[in-house]
Amino acid sequence: MPKARYIQLADTIARAIQSGKLTPGSRLPTHRAFADQFEIALATATRVYGELERRGLVVGEAGRGTFVRDDGLPMALGVHQTATDGLIDLVFNMPGDAGDADVLRAGLRKLATAGDLEAMLRYQPHGGRSHERRIIANNLNQSLGSVDPERLLVTSGGQHGLAITALGLLRHGDAVATDTLTYPGFKSVAALQGLDLVSVDGVEGAMVPDDLDRKCRSGQIRAVYLMPTVHNPLGAVMGEATRLALIHIARKHDLIIIEDAAYAFLENDPPPTFLALAPERTVYIGGFSKSIATGLRLGYVIAPAGKICRLVEAIRATTWNAPALISGLVTGWIEDGTLGASEETRRQDGAERQQLCRAALTDLPIIAHPNAGFAWLPLAKNMRAEPIVSRLRNAGISVSGAEPFATTVAVPQALRLAFGGVKKNDLTAILALVSKTVKNHSFE
Repeated sequence: MPKARYIQLADTIARAIQSGKLTPGSRLPTHRAFADQFEIALATATRVYGELERRGLVVGEAGRGTFVRDDGLPMALGVHQTATDGLIDLVFNMPGDAGDADVLRAGLRKLATAGDLEAMLRYQPHGGRSHERRIIANNLNQSLGSVDPERLLVTSGGQHGLAITALGLLRHGDAVATDTLTYPGFKSVAALQGLDLVSVDGVEGAMVPDDLDRKCRSGQIRAVYLMPTVHNPLGAVMGEATRLALIHIARKHDLIIIEDAAYAFLENDPPPTFLALAPERTVYIGGFSKSIATGLRLGYVIAPAGKICRLVEAIRATTWNAPALISGLVTGWIEDGTLGASEETRRQDGAERQQLCRAALTDLPIIAHPNAGFAWLPLAKNMRAEPIVSRLRNAGISVSGAEPFATTVAVPQALRLAFGGVKKNDLTAILALVSKTVKNHSFE
């Protein structure tokens, strides 16, 4: 049976790409020009381009055209793909300190001599051991106000907190409002749970309340996901007036507010949290990966009393309980001041790295929080991220474009640079190469 015409044409273009006749970054004709060239209907041309995109050979960018994809560049860089051996990783933010291993050794020794180790070998309460919930809650009282330990559940990291929130409180097909740029981990959770992400306009990293209201009036939205204090990837801190306006909209449309506080500790003087301003509808999610170590997967969820049972069931269905060894370590570090010292170290280290970043990328429009180990670099209108990502990869540096963070059809052209895990002595030279690559590309 002969192939359909659109498949035949897609095969022709695929051969041109694979042979090198069409090189990575080449712009294909518009759908209409392609249809005229091959004397086919416009709908058939659209099917050809759709088939090429399905095969991963081209990428379409709204308002810009369709381009040949670099097949040496992972399609999901920044979500699933870690840097391969030999590459400097500027994709994943992995803050650390030379003394972290010694802190772990000391913590383990203390745990071995002072704890009830036998109890740690048994099943734990799904929501965490009561005394550890109290320790975490008391520590959070300093920044969140009074936290009821009965409303706090211990999770296996902040990502697990997001997952149980989606699993326990949202249903397949529910719509969740998000920023136009948002945390890729939440996008992954939404995809697995079958949630519909509704992109809401923002200004300088803060969601626009009026646009949230419009989106709620035009469709049934169940929740809104926010990173109001040190947004990822933009590093923005939302002002209190905007928070209050968003709460008004959430109450008007009965939205659950999901407040992700993964990087909130980096801000020295944060506004009141959504949890403090609207405790009756806010699910607050935090963790210790960024403030202590990414490998120690411990987090917490604080939620209204009426939602706790469903969240506990989601923990039971996923991990049963957070590992008692990890929760024992972290709560011990809370009590002896190690956590507080580590948070301060991370803030100081992030500030130093931001200074190095801005010095190396001078004249480029860096967007970042002053204490964060990551930055957002928007590209000029005539520039595309993919060729720059590819060139940097060939130079031994792995960076991410905007695609993993975007919730809009038109993906902005930008780079996300995460340098929290790079040796500080090497950072200036690495970022100087990034700067040179971006600036050279702008003149092509």
